[in-house]
Amino acid sequence: MRFPLFVDAVSRRAGLPTAQAATIARAVLQTMVERMSGGAAGRLPDELDGYLAEAGSGDGPPGAPGPADFVRRVGERAGTDEATARAGTGAVFATLREAVTVDEFRDMVARLPRDFDGMTEPIPRPDDA
Repeated sequence: MRFPLFVDAVSRRAGLPTAQAATIARAVLQTMVERMSGGAAGRLPDELDGYLAEAGSGDGPPGAPGPADFVRRVGERAGTDEATARAGTGAVFATLREAVTVDEFRDMVARLPRDFDGMTEPIPRPDDA
């Protein structure tokens, strides 16, 4: 999924203008990469990973690893309030879930600290049949 389509989906989900959705999407992805254990290279779809490379690797220390700090960090990076950062973060995770395979999404979530489970929708299990 190309970044403009990703941003459009985030915009629709979060009810945000496209420019603000792009800023929040970049902030969420940058913060997510900071929080992933073992690095994130090759873990995001190529178009999104390339956008992060253009945007830089972050602008400060990661801080506390919990979900509340994650949303606070997204809000700081995006220059927005906590409610908007929270809605945008949820929209980015939901859109990411659609942009990658179930296995890729599981791998991304598994690389985040354990207490991030509540920030992502439940991951469907493959059919055992």
